[in-house]
Amino acid sequence: MRSKAVDGPTGFAEAFKVPRETIHRLTRYAELLAHWQKSTNLVAPSTLPALWSRHFADSAQLAKLAPEARLWLDLGSGAGFPGLVVALVNAGTPDFHMHLVEANRKKCAFLAEVARETDARVTVHAMRIEALAERADRPIPEIVSARALAPLPQLLELAAPFFGTNTRGLFLKGRDADAEIETARDTWTFDARLHRSLTSADSHILEIANLQRRERPSAARAP
Repeated sequence: MRSKAVDGPTGFAEAFKVPRETIHRLTRYAELLAHWQKSTNLVAPSTLPALWSRHFADSAQLAKLAPEARLWLDLGSGAGFPGLVVALVNAGTPDFHMHLVEANRKKCAFLAEVARETDARVTVHAMRIEALAERADRPIPEIVSARALAPLPQLLELAAPFFGTNTRGLFLKGRDADAEIETARDTWTFDARLHRSLTSADSHILEIANLQRRERPSAARAP
């Protein structure tokens, strides 16, 4: 599948094999996004005509890589990509829940309205990622996701407090993914796997597992 194949609700339904109810939820999402976009900058205006391919399909492909996951955490959710789309794709999955973290209050209000209108199983955390990381009750999910949030070394710094033994990261990355991985290995040890994006020839989904901070050599003691 390439992005041109997802030309709207019909193309999305065919590409991702989702039921009619999911398309109804995403259609309502699209309507609310168009309405809010008039007063709040949620996405680049040039991407609105290609919403189903540029944003919905690009986000939904993450769900295909973790069909068994029930607890997700999406960092820097913005207008809901990829987290809210993944939640809607999993609307019929028992016990599924998505945590969305976004510091911008207007965007949080938008996320909350879409969640209400679509019965999405999400919790919106209106705070900085670092603030949630400091909480004792922070979620330790099966999947941590993010899209266009930060270069990988900084992204792993933000994501690390939410990684448990079995947590994986699914991060949407561009053509510089390999270089970001090599730079991140200076500070972190991890297993990395690149999945080719279904919606862009120049993009990848970076899967991260077994994330740990690299131990720094102890300073030599003075004689």
